[in-house]
Amino acid sequence: MTQRVPADYLATIMDDAHGRSLALIAGLDETQWMGPRLPIVNPLRWEIGHVAWFYERFLLRDLYGTAPILPQGDELYDSAAVLQETRWDLPLLGMDETIRYAKTVKERCLDRLDEGLASDRDSFMYQFATFHEDMHTEAYLYTRQTLGYPAPRLDRSLSREPCGGCPGDASVPGGTFRLGAERDAPFLYDNEKWAHPVEVRPFSIAKAPVTNAEFAEFVNSGGYRKREFWSQAGWTWRERAGATHPAYWLSGRGKGFRLRRFDETAPLPPDEPVIHVNWFEANAWCAWAGRRLPTEAEWETAALGEPAGDRLAPTKRTFPWGEAPTEPHRANLDGWALGCLDVGALPDGDSAFGCRQMLGNAWEWTADTFRPFPGFRPDSYRDYSESQFHRTKVLRGGAWATRGRMLTGRYRNFFGPERRDIMAGFRTVRV
Repeated sequence: MTQRVPADYLATIMDDAHGRSLALIAGLDETQWMGPRLPIVNPLRWEIGHVAWFYERFLLRDLYGTAPILPQGDELYDSAAVLQETRWDLPLLGMDETIRYAKTVKERCLDRLDEGLASDRDSFMYQFATFHEDMHTEAYLYTRQTLGYPAPRLDRSLSREPCGGCPGDASVPGGTFRLGAERDAPFLYDNEKWAHPVEVRPFSIAKAPVTNAEFAEFVNSGGYRKREFWSQAGWTWRERAGATHPAYWLSGRGKGFRLRRFDETAPLPPDEPVIHVNWFEANAWCAWAGRRLPTEAEWETAALGEPAGDRLAPTKRTFPWGEAPTEPHRANLDGWALGCLDVGALPDGDSAFGCRQMLGNAWEWTADTFRPFPGFRPDSYRDYSESQFHRTKVLRGGAWATRGRMLTGRYRNFFGPERRDIMAGFRTVRV
C-alpha cells in the first residue's frame, strides 16, 4: 500500500513537472514542435497533449468520474490506441491550445485535493501521473538531442568540470538478496512487485560505467567491422543501421572523435560515460573486452546490498548511499547539468561496495530481458509494464535527465535493444 503523503506535496510536484514541461518546449517554433516523422520520437505538440490527457483520464475521469474536457481526447492522445507513426497526421490542438488544455487539467486536478494527508488512492495516483510527466520530460530532452535542437534554458545549472575516472572493480560477496520492492515500500511501480529471494554468486563489477575513451578503443580497433564481437541480432542491426560508432559521435579528421550535444559539438570528453549506445553495442564491447553485462539481480545487489563479512547482509538500501534523499552531491539527476559528469564524480553517492553513480548520469543496460517478478499484478495503467514484458531489455539507475523524485535503486526501466536515442550506457562484470 502506498504511503499517504501531504496533499501540498502532490500539488508541489505536479506544478514542478508542469513547469519543467513548459521549459523544455520553450524557444522552439511551430515547425520544431511537430518535427520530422521519425520512428524514435513523438511530435512534441502531441506529447504535451498526451501528458495532459493522461492526468485527465487517470485522475479526473477514473478517480472522480468527471466528464471529458476534450470530447476527442481519447482519439488524439491515448498512446495505447494511437499508433506512433500516425501522430503527425492527427487534427491536434495548436500549441497554445494544448498548453491551455494542460493548464486547465492541472488546475482541476489540484482543486480535487483536500488539505492535510491525501488518501491512499490519491497519494499513489497523483504521484504516478506526475512521474509519468517526469518520464516524458526526459523524453523531451532526448528528442531535442535527437533532432539537434538547442539545449533548453533551465532556471539553475550545475557545472560539468572534468574530474577523471574511477577505475577498477568492486567485489560483491554471494548470498541471498531480495530483488524488487517490499510490500511496505512508500511508493513502487507495478513491475517492482514483489521482492523475492534470489541467490547471487560472488562477482566483481566495475566501479564505474564504461567511458567514452574506453569505448573509443573498441571503435578504433575496428570493433564495428568485426562480426565475432556481435550477436546475430546485433550484427543484423549494425548492418541495417550502418553504424560505425555511437550515435552523435562525429569524426574529428585525425584529431579523434567529437560529440554533438544538442546543436553544438565539442571534443569527445574521455572520462564521461559513453551514452546513446544500445544493448547490441554494449554487448559487442563486452565481447571485445572479455567482460559481460551484469544481470538485473547483480546490478541491484551491487547498488543496494550491504556486506556482512564474506556474505551479503539481509539488509537492503533504498539508494546506493543509504536512505537519505537524492541531492546533487550524490547523484547527477534532474537535468540541471544538461549532460553527463565524469565517471569519477560524486563519491558521496557510492554504494556499500564502492560502486559509483549507480543512480543518475547514465542509464545502464543489464543482460536481462524485461519480465514480471513473481506475484506481479498490473496497476491501473495496465500498459505501463505488461505490454513491454518479454520484448524489451532492462535498464537500471537513471540518467542525468531523470527526475530524482521518481527514482530509487529498485527502479526498472525498459527499452528495445535497438534503441540508442535514450541516455543509456553500461557497466560491466568480470567474466
